[in-house]
Amino acid sequence: MQEILIQASIYLAAAVIAVPLAARLGFGSVLGYLSAGILIGPVLGLVGSSETQDLQHFAEFGVVMMLFLIGLELEPRALWAMRHKLLGLGGAQILLTMAAVMGGATLLGLDARSALAVGLILALSSTAIVLQTLKEKGLMQTGGGRSAFSVLLTQDIAVIPMLALLPLLALAPAPDAETAHGGEAVSLVEGLPGWGVTLVTLGVVGLIVLAGIYLTRPLFRFIHQARLREMYTALSLLIVLGIAAAMMMVGLSPALGTFLAGVVLANSEFRHELESDIEPFKGLLLGLFFITVGAGINFGLLWEFPLLLTGLTLALILTKMVILFVLARIFRLRGRNQWLFTLSLAQAGEFGFVLLSFSVQQNVLPPALAEQLLLVIALSMLITPVLFLLHEYLAWRFAEAAESPEPDEIDEQGTVIIAGIGRFGQIVNRLVQSSGFTTVVLDHNLSTIQLMRKFGIKGFFGDPTRPELLHAAGLSEARILVVAMDDPASATRLVSYARHERPDLHIVARAHDRTHVYKLYQAGANDIVREMFDSSLRAGRYVLENMGLSEFEAAEAEKLFYQHDRQSIRDLAELWDPQVPASENEAYIARSRELQKELETALLAQLEARDEAG
Repeated sequence: MQEILIQASIYLAAAVIAVPLAARLGFGSVLGYLSAGILIGPVLGLVGSSETQDLQHFAEFGVVMMLFLIGLELEPRALWAMRHKLLGLGGAQILLTMAAVMGGATLLGLDARSALAVGLILALSSTAIVLQTLKEKGLMQTGGGRSAFSVLLTQDIAVIPMLALLPLLALAPAPDAETAHGGEAVSLVEGLPGWGVTLVTLGVVGLIVLAGIYLTRPLFRFIHQARLREMYTALSLLIVLGIAAAMMMVGLSPALGTFLAGVVLANSEFRHELESDIEPFKGLLLGLFFITVGAGINFGLLWEFPLLLTGLTLALILTKMVILFVLARIFRLRGRNQWLFTLSLAQAGEFGFVLLSFSVQQNVLPPALAEQLLLVIALSMLITPVLFLLHEYLAWRFAEAAESPEPDEIDEQGTVIIAGIGRFGQIVNRLVQSSGFTTVVLDHNLSTIQLMRKFGIKGFFGDPTRPELLHAAGLSEARILVVAMDDPASATRLVSYARHERPDLHIVARAHDRTHVYKLYQAGANDIVREMFDSSLRAGRYVLENMGLSEFEAAEAEKLFYQHDRQSIRDLAELWDPQVPASENEAYIARSRELQKELETALLAQLEARDEAG
């Protein structure tokens, strides 16, 4: 018991230290977990290889739970809509990569059977790392992210025929299954003829689908009657682990079974309950899986054959990148999506560990070669976070940048110029025009201008910060300039230029936050509107009304807060220094505290006066 607690403390301490540090440095949690494993395993030797291997089998359930959650987010109709990418893009990636790796392995001296086995193993990518990173970086719903998911899903499905094919490639008869696994595994298909295996397998899959449709609702209602929160978690875990066990009994991938169950339950009213119950276990087990991968890297073998193993790893990554890049072009992925698809799937995957172990058990590959391939897979997974960083750089550096069209020729002038016609500028423009005043609208987003024109709102395409466009719009004669641009830096620059050109011009500017207010104030804006301030005030007034204040009292409190805040902004703007962070500006902090106390006192005095008057 004590040893288990010590081991658990070591793993958790390594994760708590390494993961937040890696996240703050922009490398993502996956690299943090892998680094934690390397630290406690090969570097410090705090955990042994045997403990790591035993723990890795347990941690692989993190991948199973992840696929279950992914299935919950996919409706069957969405999965059917992906069939072309699953069969075309995913199938082509597996076949081409398998053929390329097999050819390279043959050139290195492996026989055809061993080369084919290596090709099958290395054709897979890391579902756990890629999906986790795509989710963290918000890239799952991009074209490249969806295409990568399609390929990963195809690979997970392909593991099933790979497991069936590998024993046929054995160089010698495989040892007894009971001896190989260290114990007798429960199987529902052992000893059955081919047609019997097929019927049992289809029957189990059918039972999973039917149970997901007809049994989950009564089960959740039954659990709900107990009114015990932990029972929901127990039922969620039972669903995932029970399906995984059933799939393993018929020789199928547990990850595939839980994914299928997730898809079936995607339309269930208990979907969100399942997600919230499984998510914490998935995160911890995935993290544990990555730690075990890092702890299991045999750096002794790497130091013995550094050039060979690093060369094989880089050759694998480059080969996959070339194939993925070509497929991305064929399937019409461009720009950022093309780079994301190419770089995200260039590593080997965690299912490679499973197939390697199975290959050794079945005498398909010799143990010495399997150990080298294990290190190649681990190194490629370790490099994956760096590939995502490379994607971010390439997406910025080489993304398709269509030539910016020429700005419109501005043939109108108005007394009000509105720079920016997004959500903020639209409201201002509609109100001013509806009141009978003419406006000239400028915006650098061509699609926004074209959309506004469909609704009868005329605007001119061009960068509002360009002096020639401002003067063409009538800056010399305009009475008011409204700066409603999204980019704070461009807005400040525009206010500064307009104030320099027209000291008498009234400038109304949209501010991103309080710091931006100070910059606009110094640049010369007359009226500054924080984009969330008025709506937040209104929400606060509703809260006061529902806390017992009358509508008049809430409105008076809102008015007092508004007036006090405007005066506070003026006072603090005088103390604000762009060279000193507000958190380190002692005069600014002291005045801010004074103003907050003044506001509280004023609001309480107002309420007391109302009580006395009442």
